[in-house]
Amino acid sequence: MKSWLKKNKTKIRRLNLATHRDLGYFFSALIIVYSISGIALNHVDDWNSDFILVKKNVKLDKVYEANKITDKDVLKFGQLVGEDKFNVYDFPTKDQVKIYYPSATLHVYLNQKKATYEHVTKRPFFYEVNVIHKNSLKGWKWASDIFAFLLIVITVTGLFILKGKNGLKGRGKWLLAGGLIPPIVAIILQAIL
Repeated sequence: MKSWLKKNKTKIRRLNLATHRDLGYFFSALIIVYSISGIALNHVDDWNSDFILVKKNVKLDKVYEANKITDKDVLKFGQLVGEDKFNVYDFPTKDQVKIYYPSATLHVYLNQKKATYEHVTKRPFFYEVNVIHKNSLKGWKWASDIFAFLLIVITVTGLFILKGKNGLKGRGKWLLAGGLIPPIVAIILQAIL
């Protein structure tokens, strides 16, 4: 085995370089997509990376009574916020009407002469990349598993690209060891907290 490795050292090195290079090029777009959506999803408590929610408060011209609300009134409420067609409406309480639009709602407080309009739209780019990252596409789980495995291959082949003092036998081993520290600390903190 050792003699075979010695004989084929150059071929193995070239294969390692080619594998690392070609997989790196092939998956570069997916790596960027996963990285961007990963950052966005890490901050899900700070902002909604999937949707943009716009809220608007509206004043009504008078007090209304729930039992006297008609489709005509509902259309009139919609005009206040630029909606000309509603899907459906209901009465969550005796003094409120909630109107549903294709991508919005209008919550009308009948005896308070006010309403709250909420419009939801998909956040451009982030919605789509998050769908990929969260494996929401049917069958994407297997593509994601293959991608994860090939990321391991890219990483391992990258470890053996440089030789000498800058390679794994030199400063590379210290950088590799240093890179182990953050996940080890995270695991320890998770265990004790």
